[in-house]
Amino acid sequence: MSTPNPTLVEVAGQILRDPVAVFDAGIGSYSAVATIQRRFPDQAILYLADRAAFPYGAKTLAQLRLIIADTLDYLERRGAKTIVVASNVPSITVLPELTAARTIPICDVRPPVRIALEAAEDGNVVVLGVAALVNSTEFDTYVIQEARNQQRRVSALDASPLVELVESGAFLFEEEATQRAVTTYVRDLEASIPNVSVITLSSTHLPWLRRYFEAAAPNIRFLDPIDVILDTIAPHATVGTGTVAGVVTENPTYPSASFLAMMTQLGIDVPVEVIDGFHRGSTN
Repeated sequence: MSTPNPTLVEVAGQILRDPVAVFDAGIGSYSAVATIQRRFPDQAILYLADRAAFPYGAKTLAQLRLIIADTLDYLERRGAKTIVVASNVPSITVLPELTAARTIPICDVRPPVRIALEAAEDGNVVVLGVAALVNSTEFDTYVIQEARNQQRRVSALDASPLVELVESGAFLFEEEATQRAVTTYVRDLEASIPNVSVITLSSTHLPWLRRYFEAAAPNIRFLDPIDVILDTIAPHATVGTGTVAGVVTENPTYPSASFLAMMTQLGIDVPVEVIDGFHRGSTN
């Protein structure tokens, strides 16, 4: 529904009406943007690719806490009416303590463990994520809550090297090498964990590799966590022009030029504003 007094926000030369902001530390979160767009085609979206903070998975919890707090503050200042934290790591580890005092709706992305177990029937479930997620005590607690006494059927593996295939652009420009890397990873996974039926792609970068995963393991079902939160976003969706505009930060390792090249290769025609950054101190 349209709001009676909409907020109009200018981003990259575009006017966004009551935008939902979607962010992660890089191009990974655009997979979430595309999913939200398909479900809510009239919703304006402010897309933030915070490459200056990439990768979240290499940050300490103290660093990540500051990064996410800064990002939420920045997006509120830019006029976001709802914020989607399109990253499993902060959603599980630091977000709960950062949202308690905020009035703006915040939706987070978490591994769909319960849904995966239901889909797996008698098989096992593997959660793929970065090390900061799968090695955290917060994740262990979450799995116990979601698995409902079936946590022995849930394994978690670090997929950080695969995330790098996306943010570096290899998945677009080095397809054969990417397929070899994904296939080797899946073969090792199947050798170490028996009877895997479902794998959750619990980093927003990993859905970009879905075709490579499906080619490597056609008998395994792959789940994208962003699909699970669409109903959570629905109460905050508004009717507008459906405009999407982006903001990208950069650092020497992940410059904006390579990000824009990936957008072009993917056929994503979204105006993007390059900014120096908004974090307190260094994100390294």
